[in-house]
Amino acid sequence: MNATPRILVVEDDAAMRDLLADELREAGFAIVTAADGHEALQQLDRHEVDAVVTDLQMPGLTGEQLLDTIRTRDSRLPVVIITAFGTIDTAVKTIKAGAFHFLPKPFPMHQLVATLEEALDRAREAGELERLTKEGGDTDRGIVAAGPAMRRVLDMVRRAAAADTPVLLSGESGTGKELVARALHAGGPGRTGRFLAVNCSAIPENLIESLLFGHKKGSFTDARDDRPGLFQDAHGGTIFLDEVGDMPSGLQGKLLRVLQEKEVTPVGATTPVPVDVRVVAATHRDLAQRAKEGSFREDLYYRLNVIVIRIPPLRERSEDFLPLIAHFLKKHGERLGKPEAAIAPEAIEVMRRHTWPGNVREMENVIERALVLGRGPVFEMGDLPEALLKPTDERESLPPLQSVALVEREHILKTLRAVAGNKAAAARLLGLDRKTLYRKLKQYHIQQG
Repeated sequence: MNATPRILVVEDDAAMRDLLADELREAGFAIVTAADGHEALQQLDRHEVDAVVTDLQMPGLTGEQLLDTIRTRDSRLPVVIITAFGTIDTAVKTIKAGAFHFLPKPFPMHQLVATLEEALDRAREAGELERLTKEGGDTDRGIVAAGPAMRRVLDMVRRAAAADTPVLLSGESGTGKELVARALHAGGPGRTGRFLAVNCSAIPENLIESLLFGHKKGSFTDARDDRPGLFQDAHGGTIFLDEVGDMPSGLQGKLLRVLQEKEVTPVGATTPVPVDVRVVAATHRDLAQRAKEGSFREDLYYRLNVIVIRIPPLRERSEDFLPLIAHFLKKHGERLGKPEAAIAPEAIEVMRRHTWPGNVREMENVIERALVLGRGPVFEMGDLPEALLKPTDERESLPPLQSVALVEREHILKTLRAVAGNKAAAARLLGLDRKTLYRKLKQYHIQQG
């Protein structure tokens, strides 16, 4: 993108073309102009432009035909359609054809400027995403940390990894707690040992004790052989206890003994077995509150609570938004045979507005789904799940609506005042010919003076 954004203005009416060019230059844009669609294509060959503003009704190549050609040549170049012959059907048709926005004349100039700024922001975002995807993003052991929130997490991980002190990871589901646990393991003294993960909420209560601590032959009906538990299997390494807050109360005391005495007692055994294991626990629950309520042992809580690392939810990681998308595009795109996959700016905007209750895990699933189901190399809004496309109900926050006619009448009056009643100048500013302006003055009972 150019340092000063360059806009191609395509308008067959010379006065309107000059007016648009002057106003947009004043707003800080560099301007290239064309009198029709054919000249516009020639200008696109000569100049690198960042957005196009084009009239719809033009002789020769129409604005709609120009839009189709531009979308074929560069699907990411934003095109804003302006016209004095706008209808709802035309607006819908051009937006579906790939126009960034549709502005019916007359429109206030600040609206066009705001529309172009939004279009350029989206184009910059799409370009940055493309760059990040090609470069593979900036990750530390698979953790994207472009913003300060996750950089603080990684700083804590680097400092905590050197010791074998228990670490408690807190955060909402889907924030990436296991990735952080693996980073703790990889940076610690037990990095050459095994990393074993167990979800304490997913294993039936009657099985979890045997799974964690092992059992002796004959200790229960199906115990046909001695079997070491995960703590023994992880000797010299790390065990990750995910959702430790859901651990049955009967096992909490045995976990406390492992942490304090560095030993486990298999089911049916009389002699404890020494283990050298680093314990990293994780929870999305408020363990302090559960300890107060008595559903989690207070002494175990304090033993786990030595070093606490909070993993922020995705909504607190705005700087990581694009790097995460790029990371998952590259990760799954290469695996699924779509290494050049990209996401349309409109789809990125939809994703940015989503609240992501499932956090990073939900985002990864959305991108993997689009890679599998998307029909082309660029994912559009239609390739996103229905849940992301449902509009947020903002009706309560909107101001009372005015009719289109009232808004247009007020705009014409303000324009006439600005040019001291000069109707020729007002018509140029409004993008109307004089005949149309006079008709509207009569329609809205505006004194012609």
